Amino acid sequence: MAQELPGVYLQVNGRPNEPLAKESLGSSGIELLRADIETQAGVRIERATLFATATGVENLRRKVEQFESENTPDRVKDGRVIQGRPKNANLIQSIAEITEAGLRALWRSPQDKFPVGEGKISWEVWLDPEASEQFFANAIDYGVAIGPDRLEFPEDIVVICDATHDEIALAVRRLGGVRALATPASAVDFFDSMDVVEQTDWVQDLVQRTEYVDEPDGGYITLLDTGVSRAHPLIAPALAISDRHAADPAWSLNDVKGHGTELAGLALFGDLSVPLQSMQAVRVGHRLESVKLLPDAGFNPHFLLGIRTRQAVDVVETTERRRVFAMAVTTSDDTPHDGAPTSWSSELDQLACGASGENSNSRLFLVSAGNTDNFKFGAGNYLDICDSRDSELESPAQAWNVISVGAFTQKTALPTGQGLVAAAPLGDLSPNSRTASWSSTWPIKPDIVLEGGNWAVGNAPPPMEHHWLSLLTTRHSYPLLSFSLTNATSAATALAAKQISELWSDYPSLWPETIRALYVSSARWTPQMRSHLPANPTKASYTPLFNRYGFGVPNLDRARRSASNAVSLVIQDTIIPYGLSEADNDVHKEMKIFQLPWPTETLRGLGNSNVTLRVALSSFISPNPAEASRGSRYRYASHNLRFKLNRAGENERQFVSRIGRAFDHGDPIVEEDDNWEFGSVRRDVGSLHIDQLTCRASDLARRNFLAVHPVAGWWKSKAKLNLGEPVVRFALIVEIDTQDIEVDLYAEVEAAVVKINALQAVAT
Repeated sequence: MAQELPGVYLQVNGRPNEPLAKESLGSSGIELLRADIETQAGVRIERATLFATATGVENLRRKVEQFESENTPDRVKDGRVIQGRPKNANLIQSIAEITEAGLRALWRSPQDKFPVGEGKISWEVWLDPEASEQFFANAIDYGVAIGPDRLEFPEDIVVICDATHDEIALAVRRLGGVRALATPASAVDFFDSMDVVEQTDWVQDLVQRTEYVDEPDGGYITLLDTGVSRAHPLIAPALAISDRHAADPAWSLNDVKGHGTELAGLALFGDLSVPLQSMQAVRVGHRLESVKLLPDAGFNPHFLLGIRTRQAVDVVETTERRRVFAMAVTTSDDTPHDGAPTSWSSELDQLACGASGENSNSRLFLVSAGNTDNFKFGAGNYLDICDSRDSELESPAQAWNVISVGAFTQKTALPTGQGLVAAAPLGDLSPNSRTASWSSTWPIKPDIVLEGGNWAVGNAPPPMEHHWLSLLTTRHSYPLLSFSLTNATSAATALAAKQISELWSDYPSLWPETIRALYVSSARWTPQMRSHLPANPTKASYTPLFNRYGFGVPNLDRARRSASNAVSLVIQDTIIPYGLSEADNDVHKEMKIFQLPWPTETLRGLGNSNVTLRVALSSFISPNPAEASRGSRYRYASHNLRFKLNRAGENERQFVSRIGRAFDHGDPIVEEDDNWEFGSVRRDVGSLHIDQLTCRASDLARRNFLAVHPVAGWWKSKAKLNLGEPVVRFALIVEIDTQDIEVDLYAEVEAAVVKINALQAVAT
C-alpha cells in the first residue's frame, strides 16, 4: 500500500512585474512558509512556498474552479450597477504557475549557499513543533541523521541533519513538518569569536535565566581534575567555597590549567551554545565539588596515582552526600595493558565497592577512555587508527566497577569554501576516542559514548581540531574571556556526569550499582554505528562495536521513565554467593529466582508480534590484582554473578532443576542458544552484564522466571569463608519493548507489582 503523504509542498510564481496576492493564499489546510522576490534582467517575480494538506489542495482547487464558473454578486455604487467579477480573481489572476516545490523553494539562506555536490551534507532544518516528533522518529528511515541539539522558538524547532540531497528531499516530501532549510552556522564559533564585553553580556543573560536549586535534588558531581575556578558567574552559584579541595593539602585550589573549569561548565549546562541561544529558563538541579587531582606543574608519579585518587575521595567524604565522581584523567604509562588490571584501575575498583577509603560505602565513578594522537592519523579510514592497539583505552578506564566514557560525534557541519570535511560521519566514533584492544575475558569498555567533537580533514593529514566541531564551555580566565572550546573524552565524561545526576534526582533511593545499570542499559548504537555490522550479524559481529562504542549512546528518556509500550523493572537485592558445606568445603551458597510481573495477557494478545527483552545485572566486585590473577577474571573478582531466563514452556521447577544441577556442583552452566543477541562471550565479563533477545510476544509471556547465581570468584575459598559469609548487593534492570506496536504494557505490570507488594505485606 502506498504511503499516505501528509501534504504537498507547492511553489506559487506570480506574473512578471506584478504583485502576487499572497494574503489570499491562506485557507484551511494551507500554510504560507515563505515568500521572496527574484529579479532577473529587470524582470521582477514574486514567489510563495506553501505546504498544503489534502484539504488545502482541495480548497485551492475549489478557488480555481470558482474563478472559472462563479462571479461575485453584482453591487450598486453611486446609482450604478457594477457587475460582479469572477470569484478569487485577485488571487488567480496574480498567479503565473503552481508547481511542486523543490528544496530550493524552502531555502532561507542566500541562494549561493545552497549545497551542491554528492554525498552527505549538513542541513539546518526548521520544523513545525506539532509535526517535529513525527520527523524525529522517522527521518532515519530515509537516511537522514538528526543531531542531538535542538533550538526551540515560539513557532519553530531547529535541528542539524546530515543527508544527501535525495535523502533530505524524500524525507521532506514523505514526512512533512519542514518549514525551511538553511546552511548550518556554528553557534560555537559565534560565541567564541565575540569580544570580551559581548561574551560577558551573554553570560549575564544566561545567569539571569538560570535557577540554581538550593537543595540539589540531583546531588553533587565531584570533579577530580585540575581544580575549578569560582570566578565564572555560571559556576559560582553551584560551587561553594568550602567544596573546593586538593588531594595534596599543599596544593592551591585555583584552576591554573583550565581543564577542570571546562568540565565544570559542561557538567552544569552541557554544550553552552545550546542554552545561550535558547533564551528559555534553565534549571540546574545539582551542584559541584572540586578536588584538584593534578599538580599545577608536572605530573603525579605513577606509583601515587591510586593513592592520590583515594586521598581525593577521602577529602570530600568528610561531608556525607550523594555524589557522582567524574575523573577525566588517565595515564599512558600502563599501555598496552590489553584490559588487564593495573594498580590504578584496581584502586578505583576498591573505591567503587567500598573496600578502600575512609568510608566503606559504594561509589559511582565515571572515567574517560583517554584521547588519541591526531598526528598518528593519515589519509586512510580514521577508524583503522582508533581500532589499533596504539589507540588502546588508557588506564584506569578498564576498571570493572566504573563507567568508562568514550566519545562519538554528531558535529559534522563545517564552513563552506575552505576545502574541509569532517573526519567522522554523523553518529560515529569521535576520532578523539580510544577503544578497547581486547575481545574477551576483560570487561566491555568503554561502557558508553557521548559527544566528544570531531576533526576537520584538509588536503593533507593530519586532521585537526576545528572550532565548528567543538563544544562550548566555561573558561577559567573569566573575566578576560568567558568561553572556551573543548572536546574529546573529557567533554564526554562531564556530559555523562550531568546526565547521571539528572537521572539520580528522579530515583534518589537507588544504589550506585543500580544507577550504573539503569544508565548504561539505556544506551543504544546509532544507525551509523550499526552500519558497520554485516547484513546477517552473528554474535561475533558485535565485537568491533563493543570495542569502539561500548553499549552506545545513553538515552535519558529511556532510562528515567517507562512509556506505555516500553516498561522497565528495577530490582535491588542481596545474595550470599559462597559458603561452607557440612563437609567444610567451599560451595556456591545462594541462587535467587525472581518471578517477573509480566503483562501476560497483553503479551498473549500480541501473538506472533516480536518484542524485545533487555536484561542488565550490576554488582561491584572487590579486586585482587595479584600477578597470578591478572590473566583470570575469576581470580581478579571477589565474586561473579550471572543471570539466566527460563525457556518458553519451562515452569519454575524445571527451570531451577536445569540450572541447579550445574550450580550445586559449581560447574559452569552451559550456554544454550536461547536467542540472546550478544551471547555469553561478551555478556559474562566484568561486573555489568547486559544482553537482549527478540522473540514472539506469546513466547515471552511464558518466560517469566529470572535467576541470578554466582560463579567462581576469589572469595570462594575456605580461608575467606572461615571469616564469614560475604553478602553482595546487586541490581537487575529488566526492560520489555514492543518497539513500534502501540500497546499499554505499563498498566498491567503496575497492577501486578501492586499485587505482589500486597501479598508480601500480608505475609510479613
